[in-house]
Amino acid sequence: MSDPANNDLAHMGQVELFTPKFDESLWFFSELCAMRVVAETSESAYLRCWDEYQNYTVKLTRSDTNGVGRTMFRATSQEALDRKVAAITDAGLGLGWRDPEVGIGRSFAFTDPDGHAMAIHYDTELYVPDELDRPALKNQASRFPGRGVNTRRMDHINYLCSDVNANGEFWRDVMRSRESERVRLDDGGFGAWWFRFAQKSYDVVYSADFSGAKARFHHFAFATDTREDILKAADIFLENGIHIEYGPYKHAINQTFFLYVWEPGGNRIEFANAGARLLMDPDWPVVEWTQAERAKGQAWGAKTIPTFHTHGTPSLPNQEQIDAAALAGEFDLDKHLEVPVS
Repeated sequence: MSDPANNDLAHMGQVELFTPKFDESLWFFSELCAMRVVAETSESAYLRCWDEYQNYTVKLTRSDTNGVGRTMFRATSQEALDRKVAAITDAGLGLGWRDPEVGIGRSFAFTDPDGHAMAIHYDTELYVPDELDRPALKNQASRFPGRGVNTRRMDHINYLCSDVNANGEFWRDVMRSRESERVRLDDGGFGAWWFRFAQKSYDVVYSADFSGAKARFHHFAFATDTREDILKAADIFLENGIHIEYGPYKHAINQTFFLYVWEPGGNRIEFANAGARLLMDPDWPVVEWTQAERAKGQAWGAKTIPTFHTHGTPSLPNQEQIDAAALAGEFDLDKHLEVPVS
């Protein structure tokens, strides 16, 4: 019989993003991505994707810097939540219970080994559309926007970290997430590690931070319906002056069709057609890539843009210079990275 603790996590719940350019970032998510603002405070706006069953997807918060704030995760039941709280507490990473807030009930706050802020909850507020947002089909969360990128739902999050092994072991052994893929380095450790909660190929990813800093952020991904949506998104961002970093293209790992952009606050956002590949086999073995295999590039052979390994948030004091040097081939990544440019 399988261990019920292996199925305690339903999905990523909501993610908080910090931005030093609040109005511009809000325009990006609400106008270009067609996300709806469902709640506001003096410091934050709560936005949702059109087919998210919960109340909101992203909490956008004013800040002096950029980066990721607290990521929420939803448990599959109250019993599952209790098991996860006990395991996190035993691991010494629990921070205690938090009162109900926008969209969710009580949550238990914790960090991963790198210090990223997280919380887990079960009680949640289902989104109830108003007259302007009521869908034609009763099995749809809200009205189809029919404009912009039409981001349907959240997909996954990728954290930068100082120690992939320690953070990966936390998600494998404490959170009991299932591994889908990983990159094995020549020295025996891991350069990147992908985890899934259910049949999606991945929900949480950890990648090595070249700077050695802790608790930085690589990207947050939204799911689109088709590859064509991503191609259209590239045109939308081009016309609106959004920095397109990489893609549209296809990843080798997990085979995601992708587009990466930097929203106005500097955070990397991915638009991904990831749902096309599901892992239906409950005994699916983890796929491991060697350092040499990873260095070959993406699915169709293109090399990864250098800033994919240098740009992270919160931005380093000399982030712009590092990114510019990387693009110009003047930043020796081999001296800083465990994982070669791929």
